[in-house]
Amino acid sequence: MTPTVSFRQLQVFATVARLGTVSAAALELSLSQSATSQALSELERHLGVVLFERHGRRLYLNGLGRHLMPRAEQLLDGVEAFVAAATEPEGELHGALDVAASATVGTYLLPGLVGGFSEAHPRADLRLRLRNTLEVMTDVLRLEADLGLIEGECREPRLASEPWREDRLVVVCAPSHPLARCGRLDDAGLGEAAWILREPGSGTRAVFEQAMLDRDMLPRVRMELGQHEAIKQAVRAGLGLGCLSRLSVADELARGELIALDSALSLRRTFSLVWHPERYRSPLWQAFKVFLRESTPAD
Repeated sequence: MTPTVSFRQLQVFATVARLGTVSAAALELSLSQSATSQALSELERHLGVVLFERHGRRLYLNGLGRHLMPRAEQLLDGVEAFVAAATEPEGELHGALDVAASATVGTYLLPGLVGGFSEAHPRADLRLRLRNTLEVMTDVLRLEADLGLIEGECREPRLASEPWREDRLVVVCAPSHPLARCGRLDDAGLGEAAWILREPGSGTRAVFEQAMLDRDMLPRVRMELGQHEAIKQAVRAGLGLGCLSRLSVADELARGELIALDSALSLRRTFSLVWHPERYRSPLWQAFKVFLRESTPAD
């Protein structure tokens, strides 16, 4: 006999998988914790399998759970589409989309794009989170994000990806720095400089370190900071040189608060879109991806 699985059980399964705790899922679904826990237990009992690994209060999908998650999402989206077809104007995009973006993309590009998309599709709920590149790929792998935007190429073989936009990093210093007058950093200066960089796992950090390695050098890192603004403040204070996306320092360069230095480093890179190939791609997902791909850079 085929096990009986209810819509509620699938809904609880997908929500717990996304949020990581029964209590958070219960709150989102407006259920009691006992009802939420019971629905999850009944699903595993009906199927005769275990879907989660439990570490303290947190629940993480095991291998089978990750395999089944895209199918559960597809079934849930199918029910939502059925209801929407009866109650909403034909063709109107709706639903929620979780988007994880690395710091440069999420801070300097995505807000304007999401605003434009949301204005055109007011019933679409785009939920954004800022992470570093490594964390974005982890979120997508764990099915905690529907779509990721990262700095650089995706080197995770379990994810699908495609290039999105080109970007260029720039070495910057304070106007009071001795190098500000000459405007150039030679190889000796690259090796001797004190650097203020993003944390390991950042796409910006990875591109800079690879550019240094291509010239057989390692940077002398004075500070590691997790935010662009913190790096810019430290560089302005004369604590060292920084290397950031030109997108993130355009205003400071225009106002003369930072000075761009020429160097022999190869600092061009590609922003990429990444997604889990087995995850269900809803009409909203597909529409937003097309919108991103067809959006025109401002410069």
